[in-house]
Amino acid sequence: MRILHTSDWHVGRTFHGTDLLAEQEAVLGHLARVVADEEVDVVLVAGDVWDRAVPSADAVRVVTRALARLREAGARLVLTPGNHDSAARLGAFGEFAEAGGLYLRTTVDTVDRPVLLPDEHGEVAVYGIPYLEPEVARHALGVPGARGHTGVLTEAMRRVREDLTARPEGTRSVVLAHAFVTGGEASESERTIAVGGVEQVPGSVFDGVDYVALGHLHGPQRLAEHLRYSGSPLAYSFSEAAHRKSVWLVDLDAGGLSAVRRHELPVPRRLATVRGTLDELLADPAHEGLADCYLSVTLTDRVRPVDAMRKLRERFPHTVHLDWEPEGGTATVLRYAEAVRGRSDAEIGRTFLADCRGAPPTEREDALLVRALETAGKGDPEQDGDPR
Repeated sequence: MRILHTSDWHVGRTFHGTDLLAEQEAVLGHLARVVADEEVDVVLVAGDVWDRAVPSADAVRVVTRALARLREAGARLVLTPGNHDSAARLGAFGEFAEAGGLYLRTTVDTVDRPVLLPDEHGEVAVYGIPYLEPEVARHALGVPGARGHTGVLTEAMRRVREDLTARPEGTRSVVLAHAFVTGGEASESERTIAVGGVEQVPGSVFDGVDYVALGHLHGPQRLAEHLRYSGSPLAYSFSEAAHRKSVWLVDLDAGGLSAVRRHELPVPRRLATVRGTLDELLADPAHEGLADCYLSVTLTDRVRPVDAMRKLRERFPHTVHLDWEPEGGTATVLRYAEAVRGRSDAEIGRTFLADCRGAPPTEREDALLVRALETAGKGDPEQDGDPR
């Protein structure tokens, strides 16, 4: 049996305000070609199918089309929800979907009810553990004393192993789980699942099965031969710029796990970061290759440039993030009371402007500031400010 392990699609997510639905559909469409070319039998999606509990209609359509293409390519599918999904919405019509080869394991009471998929060596039991919110799951699992993610996942896996031992000898097993396993490397785009300051669980919780398809962390990772994160199919933060986005192709033979291969995914648009003054970035021919990238720019001008984003997008149309870190740094920030003590409203306004852009107001700007304060009913703008 050949399995394709993927997760963290986050369909509907934007990238610094930029819509990604077209890129997401393109990459998910590539998965269907992998299924056909590699003769994949089963696709596992380990959570975070959508980016929000109530996805948009467009996001629902993208996922629906992706699942249909995967099924048409010849694979059956097993899905579990992650911390971004609504388990109830994802699991709606689950019993009917099974008739078409789509198996949804979205509730606590199904963690020990595997999807049984036959091949020439017998059956493979695929257990789906939905994302378990500890406070809710410990009661649903009947272990009110369980603590954090480790406690509830330990009970879920106990039930899995108990069911597995009751099955015929030689039954191979796969588990889908959405969790932060110790040793995994996080990126900036994952939503924290910390409860009481603890979100990680030891990999030993998942001992006793042939393969564990993990979701939650967005970088592809191997924690053990049988314990892996596929990562997200697209980069969702600039911290992922160096990731080689991929899926795992997992082969099971009569004895269990026999091989795992990485299949790298296409990159619809690269991510890049660049640093320098605005004039340098707009003129330097060395940056020509960045024109088609999603770009994060850090400007180092001593004075914050006016209308910098518009100017940058004239050369780099996919600039999505802009920071300003003036060369040489900025003055130490004072507490509010210290910053305003003994100063007039106009002086406070001038200092604020200088702090924000690295240069004091021009003569014209200063006149506008004084007029604005007078219009706002402050009286004489040159009177001492209120240190409170």
